[in-house]
Amino acid sequence: MLFKIAWRNIWRSRIRSVVVILSVAIGVWALSFVLSFSNGITYTYISNAIRDQLSHLQLHNPKFPEDKNSKFFLTDVSKKLDTIRQMPEVEATTARAIATGMVSSARTASGVKIVGVIPASEMKVTHFEKNIKEGEYFKEDRHNEILLSERTAEKLKVKLRSRVVLTFQNLDGDITTAAFRVVGLFSTGNMITDEGSVYVKADDLKKNLIPQTSESDSLAAQSVVSQDIAQEIAIYLKDAKLVGDVKKKLQALFPGTLVEDYWQLSPDIELYETQIHTSNNIIIIIFMLALIFGIINTMLMAVLERYKELGMLMAIGMNKVKIFTMIVLETLMLGLVAAPLGLGLGLLTVHLLQDKGIDLKAFAAGLERFGISTTIFPVLDPGLYARIALAVLITTLLASLYPARKAVKLDPVEALHKI
Repeated sequence: MLFKIAWRNIWRSRIRSVVVILSVAIGVWALSFVLSFSNGITYTYISNAIRDQLSHLQLHNPKFPEDKNSKFFLTDVSKKLDTIRQMPEVEATTARAIATGMVSSARTASGVKIVGVIPASEMKVTHFEKNIKEGEYFKEDRHNEILLSERTAEKLKVKLRSRVVLTFQNLDGDITTAAFRVVGLFSTGNMITDEGSVYVKADDLKKNLIPQTSESDSLAAQSVVSQDIAQEIAIYLKDAKLVGDVKKKLQALFPGTLVEDYWQLSPDIELYETQIHTSNNIIIIIFMLALIFGIINTMLMAVLERYKELGMLMAIGMNKVKIFTMIVLETLMLGLVAAPLGLGLGLLTVHLLQDKGIDLKAFAAGLERFGISTTIFPVLDPGLYARIALAVLITTLLASLYPARKAVKLDPVEALHKI
């Protein structure tokens, strides 16, 4: 009975109720869009980092991460790759040769991370070829090719077909140099990655890592000759949710190898996720506070307008609990009508923007400094929907308490004599 009365009471003042419902719905719509945009930034940042650079998991020699010295490499790489490829959770894997050194032109030089890739398998793991803006990707029948970022090329004052020199330490710690020709310029949208890395073929890098003394019989030299070493193995999974399980399997399969997931490889990802999550919670709290004051104001007006009516109900025997419950129900019903409307508009907006995304090229320079893409695709996941719906429910419930308390505190005799 109270539900029916509360529902009818809402529509006694249609204009006011519609205004409240629209206000709440627009607020929920704006909230859902802001949160989906915020989530989109996070997901875009993480997915770009995984797809363009990190992959889901990486294998290293346990000593390699300490100083990035090429002499700390993995052995029996072919066997490891074959084992990894047989795992059903793995979409693709590749090996990389890595050295830290300097790239120089006739004009200037710059410190870089030199990444030696296997072109065919690297394409399956990172899709790096899609980041090439000028020139082309590696060709199988050519040697000593190099890919530079547009930023690095501009800094070195070089262009396509220019020659640059890489300087780095070989496996014996001696300084070695090698000339490469620029075949492509790339841009990942991440300024740190673009300025800090250059890409060559793994075979070209390996043959320069071997010491030039033919009598060298060190294990490192023998391994390089056999082409079965790598400083890094990158693994891309079919589903990011499988990272934990696959990591445990790899640790069991390769006990002497360091296995790291993308959170460990790039701690800023976890920090970024935490910051965005905290920011979202703050936004929800601000929304709830604004909504509470708006609803309290509206419901107080409704209570004051019905002052005499409420006094009459109490005079004929309606107890205070029912009066209190009726006011609470009226408030909750307004929220329950508005929330689905706002969430529906939010879902529609996100759906319309999911294909093309939101273009932020006007802020490209600032975004690239933080490794954020200039095109953001909003993401509104079911968990976020639930949080928004719960926030609206809690807000309307809290907002109803003060007007309801005000209603039960009135004096029936005084209310009946009120004009």
